[in-house]
Amino acid sequence: MMNGNPQTILRTVFGYESFRPHQQEIIEGLIEGRDAFVLMPTGGGKSLCYQIPAMCRQGVGIVVSPLISLMKDQVDALRACGVRAAFYNSSLQSAEAKKVLAKLHNAELDLLYIAPERLMSDEFLERLKNIPIALFAIDEAHCISQWGHDFRPEYRKLGRLRGLFPEIPLIALTATAEPHTRQDILDRLGLHKARNYISGFDRPNIRYTVVEKRKPFSQLLEYLQSRSESAGIVYCLSRSRVDKVAGQLVEAGFEAAPYHAGLSSEERKKTQDDFLKDDVRIIVATVAFGMGIDKSNVRYVVHYDIPKNIESYYQETGRAGRDGLPAEALLMFGYGDIAVARGLIEKTSNPEQMRIETHKLSAMVGFAEALSCRRRILLGYFGERLQEDCGNCDTCLHPPKAIDVTEDARKALSCVYRVGQRFGMAHVIDILRGSRKERLLKMGHDRLTTYGIGADRSQEFWSSLLRHLVHHGFLEQDVGNYSVLKLTQAAKPLLKGEKTLTMAEPRVKAAPEPKHERRRPGDIDYSKPLFERLRALRKHLADEEGVPPFVIFSDASLAEMAALLPTEDEHFLRIHGVGEYKLKRFGPSFLDEIRRFTGSDSVS
Repeated sequence: MMNGNPQTILRTVFGYESFRPHQQEIIEGLIEGRDAFVLMPTGGGKSLCYQIPAMCRQGVGIVVSPLISLMKDQVDALRACGVRAAFYNSSLQSAEAKKVLAKLHNAELDLLYIAPERLMSDEFLERLKNIPIALFAIDEAHCISQWGHDFRPEYRKLGRLRGLFPEIPLIALTATAEPHTRQDILDRLGLHKARNYISGFDRPNIRYTVVEKRKPFSQLLEYLQSRSESAGIVYCLSRSRVDKVAGQLVEAGFEAAPYHAGLSSEERKKTQDDFLKDDVRIIVATVAFGMGIDKSNVRYVVHYDIPKNIESYYQETGRAGRDGLPAEALLMFGYGDIAVARGLIEKTSNPEQMRIETHKLSAMVGFAEALSCRRRILLGYFGERLQEDCGNCDTCLHPPKAIDVTEDARKALSCVYRVGQRFGMAHVIDILRGSRKERLLKMGHDRLTTYGIGADRSQEFWSSLLRHLVHHGFLEQDVGNYSVLKLTQAAKPLLKGEKTLTMAEPRVKAAPEPKHERRRPGDIDYSKPLFERLRALRKHLADEEGVPPFVIFSDASLAEMAALLPTEDEHFLRIHGVGEYKLKRFGPSFLDEIRRFTGSDSVS
């Protein structure tokens, strides 16, 4: 327990001048013993909502977290601020685990991070009976709900906490929960008297972009060329694709490594440590495997394949730009991926779960296909309304051009009909474009009336149009039968000229930055050369300390240093994220570097 009020702890320990919306009210409520449900975007300051009350109240704050790696990141960050924190999980050796338990019993901890199954074991619950508890915090609370995108059965046991410890305040926190999930969390945790705090989902510093998937690895390479110095994550749908893409990136000269559940725990730990320490720039990971990374300086997230739901997409893209600086989210959207995702969903034995997940996949596809502001669609899914377009997504910055494809659609549908609805997309395109492939000629398909009638259009155009026809219900693609194309009832009025059809002009790469772009959220003017020198110093100190660089200072803090050029302690303390403990521990090194820079180089 620390002396001082929440505002003092915020300033002196964490180095922040003021609370974000709702934080102070949540913190004061917990200190007074009231329950809370908190919905805040990733990077929105959820952790402080329970960390500060745990430091103000008598006893230890017990924090439930689903991921071992995330626990370590958060404990490292707290210790770097001088907070007495520890984690208790299966990654600890026996001797280390005993030390943590000894600190717990000796009242030497402000916060203890623990996995749900370990907390709810009979042995640990018995242990807690003799220990003063400040509060319980359930992080990633959506894991308790079947409506949540990352349901974990072990979280269900947490519903007993309210009954077992009726006098201890309990706070549940998540960044991703639409209305069904929110209500389910409250019901399952018994938070019937909890105050609900919804801070909104918007992450204005993230730019959302969707491109049509054509030659995905070439598209990825082109995107990464100008981002080789930045940290990023590439998500894929399968382990085999993760391994392949990571291998190709390494061959192309990028610092990349794979990360998925099929690797040994030692391999995963090394990869994650290398990424956190900025020794590896790119992690390629499966969307199904939660990374639990608290790394604040991820500058971009690429979805190589479409996620199964908007919650996953939102959470995964939210790993970019946690420091508030400009970040990017690129989604490669291919209709073939929808069939793969649907196939994974259909393996579910629970019909209700299958229905929920199919609904969520449809919403994800709707986001990818959108011709209007993507942020409006994303936030609208969670029940939040933007009053105007965001100006920081691809459709706002480069509005898609709608083209009339009625005649071309009739040509394509007619071709599918004339080949007896027995062939797939590639063969239909070959006929339309007048290919001289031996198989086509041997079948006599060069004598069809549709042969060559689309030679004036590219293969890419016909691919886009056929996928458009499939997704909008004019064609069916029989995935179980070599992806054969078949007409639906909806195709008849289009074929007869009774209906028109438009689609967005295909976009296969992220558009270039506008020459006169308005200022992006999170942008600040700072000296780039000094920022790089401070970043190198941070890396050196982090390696000496054995912690990730962002634990010492975030990129946002370095950018502010490079903008304001503090050379004295009192000025350094005004930098966002600099508390008294960090001033004493790291201030001299950073102030010396800034003094050397301002004394010897011109500021650019």
